[in-house]
Amino acid sequence: MIEWRADGPDLVVHGDSLAVTPGLPDGSFRLVYLDPPFNTGRTQRRQGIRTVRSPTGRRVGFQGARYETVKDALYRYDDRFEDYWEFLEPRLEEAWRVLDERGTLYLHLDYREVHYAKVALDALFGRDCFLNEIVWAYDFGGRSRRRWPTKHDTILVYVKDPERYHFDTAAVDREPYMAPGLVTPEKAALGKLPTDVWWHTIVSPTGREKTGYATQKPEGVLRRIVQASSAPGDWVLDFFAGSGTTGAVAAALGRRFVLVDANPEAVAVMRRRLPGSTEFVELAR
Repeated sequence: MIEWRADGPDLVVHGDSLAVTPGLPDGSFRLVYLDPPFNTGRTQRRQGIRTVRSPTGRRVGFQGARYETVKDALYRYDDRFEDYWEFLEPRLEEAWRVLDERGTLYLHLDYREVHYAKVALDALFGRDCFLNEIVWAYDFGGRSRRRWPTKHDTILVYVKDPERYHFDTAAVDREPYMAPGLVTPEKAALGKLPTDVWWHTIVSPTGREKTGYATQKPEGVLRRIVQASSAPGDWVLDFFAGSGTTGAVAAALGRRFVLVDANPEAVAVMRRRLPGSTEFVELAR
């Protein structure tokens, strides 16, 4: 377990996120971004998840309502996880716990699991705390000829308190109008606020951002998230930090960060990428 404090340095922890969270106090972070493994197992057998109100439920939603998630069958996969949701759900619970009252969770997934995640997060946060489903669309990679090519990820956005959350549209970089001739020259020059569909390229194989880490996300996507849902000086948390994009963007925008990853290759990339003032901690194994 780590001993984290709000007046301490930016932090990268090499270890499992569930071993880190006991050292993070309740309500410590304004923003949590999670980009977990997408679970690409080919053989899957599942039924459904039902969310029901229960006076003894483990999850407390909006206005104190308690919920429990009922799994009708175990999930089984032939990839890295015997049970993907047994892996992810406790980390989502910890993300909810460490968010402050104005905090926001961004959960980045693809089509395989996002619908199950929506149900789980409705139970954990409360349906009134669902803010957005963001579609990040890109246009690179292979193209199937047997179905519509899959060229987007989904980012689910939930807030701790739907009446108090931080969201600053003025801080977000604006983007060009797709049809600038249909608006006034002044509006065309200013650009428009992004919607819930984000067209943004993947990290260029030859660009300056490229670190060589396989699941690296572009700084432009994280920049928009950090700008909108935190302010300078706020703490940002990433349980699956990978190449450290969340930390790099947070540092550039004047935010503080805690990054966690169990992969030594990820930590090596972050050592090269992040500011020299960042503290690196190795959890005892």
